[in-house]
This record gives sequence, C-alpha cells and structure tokens, in this order.
Amino acid sequence: MIVSVIICSIDPRKFAQASSSYDHALAGVEHEIIGIHDASSLAEGYNRGIDRARGDALVFSHDDVDVLSPDFAARIESHLATYDLIGIAGTTRLVGGAWYLSGHPFDFMLYIAPHPDSGKPVMIVGGGGTLVVPGAQALDGVFMAVRADVARALRFDNTTFDHFHLYDLDFSFRAFLAGYRLAVCRDLVLVHYSQGSYDAKWNEHRLRFERKFAGRLAAPLAHREMPITNVALDHELIADAAERARVCRPETLSRFIAGVDRMVG
Repeated sequence: MIVSVIICSIDPRKFAQASSSYDHALAGVEHEIIGIHDASSLAEGYNRGIDRARGDALVFSHDDVDVLSPDFAARIESHLATYDLIGIAGTTRLVGGAWYLSGHPFDFMLYIAPHPDSGKPVMIVGGGGTLVVPGAQALDGVFMAVRADVARALRFDNTTFDHFHLYDLDFSFRAFLAGYRLAVCRDLVLVHYSQGSYDAKWNEHRLRFERKFAGRLAAPLAHREMPITNVALDHELIADAAERARVCRPETLSRFIAGVDRMVG
C-alpha cells in the first residue's frame, strides 16, 4: 500500500508539524505528503491533491493535527479493506448541514483537543458502542482516508463549496448515496489543535448543502444529545493512558506532550 497524505495549508509551521507527524506515523510504509499552499477552497485544493497523488489510499487532513495511534498505516489498510471511506467523527443518520445534528444514538467521535474554556487538552469521546462504527452516512473533514479509486470517481464539489466549509459533508454523503461503505474509525486517534469555527460563511455553505440534497437527507427526529465524555489530560495521565491503552508509541507520545506544552503554555 502507498499512502498519499494531502494537506491544504498556508501556515509553514503547521504544515511542517503535521507532515512530521504523518511521516512518523507512516514510517516503514511507502507514502508521500502533498502540500497545497494556495488553495482557493479546500474542495479545489483537495482535487489538485487527488490529481497529484500516486497512492492506493488517500488521506485528506487538516494541518493542525498530530497522529497518536500505533500501527497507523496498518489500521488504515485494514479498515480500507472493509470500507471505502473512513473518518474519526461522523454520523449514521444525516439530517442537515452538520454531521452531529441527529444526536444519540447516531453520532460518534473520538479525538483530543484543547478545551474551549481552559485550553487544556481533553480526550473527547462522543457516542457509545464499538470504536469502529459501520454504516456511516457522513464524516467530519479533520481526517478522512479513502481508496484512491473512490476519491477519483467522486472528487470534491469545488463549484458549490468554494470556501472552506461543508466540502467534507458533501464528499462523504455523496459517497454514501453512491453505495460506498463508510465507517467512523475511532481507533485512529488524533490531536486536533483547534475546535473549528461556525460563522456566517459556514452557515451560507450549510444552506447550500441542504438545498443541494433536499429530499435525500434523513427526516429529523426528536433530538437527543450525543453523550460526550471529556477526559482531562496531563502529562502523567497521557503517559499512563498510552501505556495501558496503547494509544500511541513512545516517540509519538513525546511529540504529543510537546504539543500539549505549546497548546497550554
């Protein structure tokens, strides 16, 4: 397997950090990091990345992440032998222009991020059940991995989604509608050093998405909040959790602790 990691980034420091993390996570596996540094939108940039990629598996990733999971490449290869498109957060019932609108028991996620109030790192676990959740209808774009032939067949809609929002929901939901197999794979643990933004531009693209797929979204149900657990982390807890749960390899752990220092320092 050859893995092509495609990252759109205008920040050299973030791009270098993310590239280093993926290089470590994919050590021993043939891979390439494709940087798109002048994208007019994420959809447009990712399409250029698809055109340049030579991998069997393509990873679309934000530039502010760190990979923690051990055997990262082996897990991607194993998951893509069963599924066509995978992510770390998503839903099995898409009802609108955000993947988390269905709530429990349809929405799932697991990642590490700074707490919005304290800025300290927390592990955010949403939804119950197994770590690998089949039957997804849409995925969050912080990280998506896909078979190359599927990505080339679908491509991103850079006409409708000409900014930096909803490209992921559109891509993954079209994959679902086309009959591809999607899954939320929460055993691929990442740090995401931001919480995203939901501004007027995001809302405009949400409305574009809902108009595009009018009649094909699931009917809204009485909303039940997704059960979310925030696990506060410090260096000792990170190290203990890593040792007990094999969340990350020692060299990745040291990079994550350095990232925690940057995040809270």
